[in-house]
Amino acid sequence: MEPVSAREFERHVADALDALPEELGRLMENVAIVAADRHPTEDLLGLYEGIPLTERDDYGGLVMPDVISLYRLPLCEVAADTEELIEEIAITVVHEIAHHFGIDDEALHAWGWG
Repeated sequence: MEPVSAREFERHVADALDALPEELGRLMENVAIVAADRHPTEDLLGLYEGIPLTERDDYGGLVMPDVISLYRLPLCEVAADTEELIEEIAITVVHEIAHHFGIDDEALHAWGWG
């Protein structure tokens, strides 16, 4: 599909985040979610960069947040239409948040989220 505007993409990302269970959001700790056009070197739909909650010892203090990036152009490229784009964004949001909680790709694939 033709890429949606950055503004529209960000609205879809916000909607996907709003659709998550409130309890899950409360468990997320020190993580920023950002939208970008494309990863600079890899063909990715999204990326989690940080220390998963399961690997944090004493994470307090002035630590920069983990970052979940969602890539607008690749997500638009895999979607046939707006409905599919919204679905792909939601799947990617869940996938990257799972990494924040320490769930690896192998487990996600086994559960059908890969």
